Amino acid sequence: MNDSLFDFLVLRDLSTRTVVIGSMLLGIGSAAIGCFALLRKRALVGDAVAHSVLPGIAIAFLIVGSKDPLALMVGAVVTGWFSMIAMDYIVRNSRIREDAAIGLALSVFFGLGILLLTHIQHTGAANQSGLDKFLFGQAASLLARDVAVFGSVSLILLLVLIVTFKELKVVSFDPDFTRAIGFPARFLELLLTTLLVVAVVAGIQAVGVVLMAAMLITPAAAARYWTERLGVMILLASLFGILSGYVGAFISYLEPHMPTGPWIVVVASFIFFVSLLSAPKRGVIAQLLRRRKNVRVTLEENILKTMHRMGEADREMQDPRSISEIQNYRSIPAAVLQRGLLRLASEGYVTSQPNKKWSLTTQGVVEGARITRLHRLWEVYLTEYVRIAPDHVHDDAESIEHVLTPELEVELQRLLQRPAIDPHQQTIPYR
Repeated sequence: MNDSLFDFLVLRDLSTRTVVIGSMLLGIGSAAIGCFALLRKRALVGDAVAHSVLPGIAIAFLIVGSKDPLALMVGAVVTGWFSMIAMDYIVRNSRIREDAAIGLALSVFFGLGILLLTHIQHTGAANQSGLDKFLFGQAASLLARDVAVFGSVSLILLLVLIVTFKELKVVSFDPDFTRAIGFPARFLELLLTTLLVVAVVAGIQAVGVVLMAAMLITPAAAARYWTERLGVMILLASLFGILSGYVGAFISYLEPHMPTGPWIVVVASFIFFVSLLSAPKRGVIAQLLRRRKNVRVTLEENILKTMHRMGEADREMQDPRSISEIQNYRSIPAAVLQRGLLRLASEGYVTSQPNKKWSLTTQGVVEGARITRLHRLWEVYLTEYVRIAPDHVHDDAESIEHVLTPELEVELQRLLQRPAIDPHQQTIPYR
């Protein structure tokens, strides 16, 4: 292994260790609080806050006269928090929608920040060099004291989230219920606002104003694809944030001319796209496979129901049927019908006969009766309880019969008192 690569992996160099640890600490805090922003559908608020902290940084520099990280952070928190309060006030007390309020706060505060930075640059102050790096970030310039501040802020964020997890969870999903059970909903919303501002401010120096919103939301959005539980989502988002910080710093180490901050965001975005595609339940691939399976199952059930209806008509459930005979009852393309019959044969529901004909097996008769029963029960339900005319219930029953569970079938039979016939005077097959 290359010596320089080994030095990075073990974090032997002080400057490398500072950048890597700082980037990873950034990922932990911002990703955790980003989960709540995402669930509250306030993802763009992080972008507005990230831009709104710029005038606070400039004002803090003008007051202190140096780039002290704690002083700059305090100034950024003040203007970032004020921007959140201003957005909330505008939405509550005017007809301006939240998206417009976010745009107003972002443009006004960011414009003010640019003006102040321009003023500082024209003052000729020797120690203002690098202050503009807050726009795009400069993780490579992190110092040990910056990492100490990052670590303290991330620790505070995590502790507050752990202590108030139950309350923040309730207010994120249902603010009205929070008020109904006596929780201080307004205070909790302000607490979430403050935590969001602090998380944004902590990462400004590493990835900058422009990219901080991505660091806040992207790991949370990636984690959302893998779980339905908030606690697991926060853990996964923090893990993705740590991984993004480490890999981004590693790429920047291999290619020194590449900035660390943007690479952190690129890695986080890569993790998001992997999650988007390959998450087992919510991912695009899983949804496509599930949709394909639903189409296949629907086709097979329609074939069985059609063959069962043919058996009802001539009172011979297991007589051989040709493809053209089946098509006379239900319009299904011949090639599609052939594939469906082959799959049903492999599952034991139909069997092939001479002269390219197919017949239901005993198992196929039972399954065909089940699907027919569900169809007709739903037609009875729509007629009796929804008061839909009998000649308008068929299409709806065609769709719902494929998703009714055995539990719902039992409930339908109980509710309808096990009807013998459907609205079209056809017998409902219970056996």
